[in-house]
This record gives sequence, C-alpha cells and structure tokens, in this order.
Amino acid sequence: MEMTERKEKILAAIVEKYIQTGEPVGSKSLVDALGFSVSSATIRNEMADLIEMGYLEQPHTSAGRIPSSKGYRYYIEHLMTAYEMSSVEKGIINSKLRESSADPQAVLEKTGNILADMTHCAAITTTPADFEAIVKKVELVPIGTRTAMVVILTSTGILKTKVCRTNSEITIDVAESFYNIVKTHFIGKPASELSIAKIQTLALSLGEKSLVMTPLLVALSDTAKMTERTEMLLEGQRNLLNHREFESNAFELMDFLHRAEPLNMVFSSYNDTDNGMPKVLIGNENIFKELQSSTMIFSKYSIGNHESGTLGIIGPTRIDYARLIPSIKYLTEVVGIILSDNMED
Repeated sequence: MEMTERKEKILAAIVEKYIQTGEPVGSKSLVDALGFSVSSATIRNEMADLIEMGYLEQPHTSAGRIPSSKGYRYYIEHLMTAYEMSSVEKGIINSKLRESSADPQAVLEKTGNILADMTHCAAITTTPADFEAIVKKVELVPIGTRTAMVVILTSTGILKTKVCRTNSEITIDVAESFYNIVKTHFIGKPASELSIAKIQTLALSLGEKSLVMTPLLVALSDTAKMTERTEMLLEGQRNLLNHREFESNAFELMDFLHRAEPLNMVFSSYNDTDNGMPKVLIGNENIFKELQSSTMIFSKYSIGNHESGTLGIIGPTRIDYARLIPSIKYLTEVVGIILSDNMED
C-alpha cells in the first residue's frame, strides 16, 4: 500500500492534533484541519489504510485514532516542520548557563534544570568521561592545619575534589613541595597514570617528605580515579507524574531512571551519526520494557573535538517533537561551547 500525499497530510494532522489535545482524533475533526476539500468518509478510508500500514492505532472500537511509534517516526523524518528558536529564547538559555560556566558540573546541573522546565519531562545529563583525559590542573586548598582539599581538573572538563587529613601540619613548604611533585610527575599526563602503585613508588623516593606527602598524593590518586567514572544527573523526574500516559507505570519508570547502567548502555549504543541531530527513540524502539511507553530524545555534547557526555529527556510519546528536537540540539551545542571555552581559560 502506497503512502500518498493525502495520507501524509492526514497523518501529520493527526499527530499534531493528538500532541496538542491528547485525545484520539476522529475523521470529522480533521475536515477543517486539512487544507483540501475531502469528505469524512474519504478520511475514514485513508485512516483505515494508515492503521493497516502501521502508522495509526485505534485505542477503542468507537474511538478516534492516535499515532503509533511508526507514525511518529514517519512524521519526524518526513513531515515535521522544525521549530526555529528565537534570538530571545537562545539568549535566555545562554545567560542561564553562563552563570555557572566556571564549574562544569554546575553547567550540567543547570542544563538538566533547563531541560526539565522547558520540556516538562525528566531530564538526564552525564558528566564527561574519558580514560585518556589529561590532568590539566591540580590545586591544594588548606582547610585546617592538617586538613586540605585536593582539586583536580582534566582536559575533558571534569572537576573533582577530595578532602585529605594528614598527621603532619600542612605548611607553605609542604604545599610548595606538593606542587613541585605534581608539576614534575602529573600535569599533562593521563589521569589514569595517577595510580596507587605509582604513588607508592614516588613516595619511596621522597625520603623524609614521604610521611607528609603520601596522604596528599593518595588523595590525588583517588580524585583522579573519580574522573574516570561517568556520573548521571537526573532532574525533573516528578514531571512524569503529571503525564496521564504514565498513570500505570510512573513509579516503575522513575525507579528505572535511577539505575544508571541501563541508560548508559542506551547512550553508548548510539554515536553522533545524524549530523548533530538528537537521537529520538519512540515507544517500542526502546530496548528496555520500562521505556516502551516513552520517548527518549538525547544528544552527545563535545568538548573540543571529542564526544564527552550526553544530555536529553525522557517523556511520553505524545510530546512536541517539532519544538523539542531543535531546542535540545541548540542546548547541546551551547553546553559544548561553554565547556570547551572553560578548558581554554
């Protein structure tokens, strides 16, 4: 059966009307929405064909029709007119994100808040992870006479900290010795090289300084190890309770979202092969059953020229694809630019 221009217009009208109202769409309500003269009987016949082709579903015998996952997919790829963000909307996003631009983690947390507010869905962002990340900067921040915070910044924009307590006083001389060791052995080197084995070998060569330096260097090694782990930040999960599509499985879905491993599996399965466009997984296109009444829209942000992390949303299949896909694309670009700029500063 052929997908004709008339069928396409009917499918697009049903998708857009269902997204707007949340009610199954009947033939009579389409007569005025279509830009050509056609009878309700003709529309019903075309809708019957679209059901047979798998693009529409009929929830109840006497009800109107709603799009299937296949119908949404066809609409996105062939019929949708993407929303163009205004300069004011772009300016607001830029302004909100640049408030936190000095801290990559804060940028990603703010991104999640913006996504959740903008989409009324659950928003997910992941911190950068790169096993080849280079140690860019290390700081030792004294907190007390025998307590300090070790701070490490990598080439992927990851900033991690750890509080360290020592049995010796952390003097200016101790801090200078620490920085000299870090500059000689770790700055510009892969974070993965800051292993406990290397720290132990290094400590043996420090002589009388070993006692005070070892706790600081072990804390540095532990902090470097933390940069290798991707963290998943979740915002707006309570938004899911406001969608009637999730009345029966909202808490099951929310529980699933707190399990990072399956979501990371989804994100890692898709590379940026769509010319920078976000990836959209609709309904049964999702491999996990907990997501098969949902839509995922996500995109990979890059720091420099390297894909570094993911941001996106999970919501019902009935969402405004035409607005949200370009909005998430723009947000991804801005996050990448801000985090890349941060690394150059």
